[in-house]
Amino acid sequence: MKGPGASLAALRDLDALSARDLPLARLDPRVPLLVTLLLSVLVASFPRGEVQALVPFLLWPATIASLAAVPVRPFFRALLVPLPFVLLAALPALFVEPGPAGRAIAASVLLRFLLTVTSALLLAAVWGLPALAWAMQELGAPAVLVTQVLVLWRYLFVLGEEAVRMDRARTMRSFGRRGRELALAGPFLGTLLLRSQDRAERIDRALRARAFTGSFPALRPWRFGAGDAAFLLLWSAALVFFRLVDVPGALGRLLTGAA
Repeated sequence: MKGPGASLAALRDLDALSARDLPLARLDPRVPLLVTLLLSVLVASFPRGEVQALVPFLLWPATIASLAAVPVRPFFRALLVPLPFVLLAALPALFVEPGPAGRAIAASVLLRFLLTVTSALLLAAVWGLPALAWAMQELGAPAVLVTQVLVLWRYLFVLGEEAVRMDRARTMRSFGRRGRELALAGPFLGTLLLRSQDRAERIDRALRARAFTGSFPALRPWRFGAGDAAFLLLWSAALVFFRLVDVPGALGRLLTGAA
């Protein structure tokens, strides 16, 4: 599968993973959300061009992926969806600052992307967006923002399916001939906009008919217990330690001194 269908299938496979009943998924979703937010802040606080000190932070996504037994193929397919945008941000550094400095900046941008986006995708794959949205609201996020995130996530699949059907219809009518993609991009996007607007109005009427009050209830009751607190404190302390101490550099000096 190519084109918009491949990206849609990757996101759908990732969303389906959250339906599994895993011991890790029974953890209060506020805990991994807070840890991921802390990781994002700490990673962003490093100076540009830093690569070595960021490596220990890979322990968080690697641990979550291992404990949740996240399948490699659908996860990396979903990871490839935002990758082109990150490359557009990282590659200019190779030309603006040629040499080792530019390569270090580009590598740092890619590593930060790997850390933050991988952690966010793992949250969606293990706990699911409805649970994360509930956690956001419990942590003080505006209810309007939470509702918008949930509706946007669900409507993304609706819009993607519409784009796949339109692309399939165009391919059938042109007998698979290519070469005019740029010329047809404008009419394609215009038609998609009109269809998505019509679909949005129908979804709005369906929600109103079902007495939608503006917020989605939690699918299951969550309680913050002692295990949740221990998990949060342990990982928060580990991430702060990684920020304050250059672990790879310290290990290198230790091994060099021992040798």
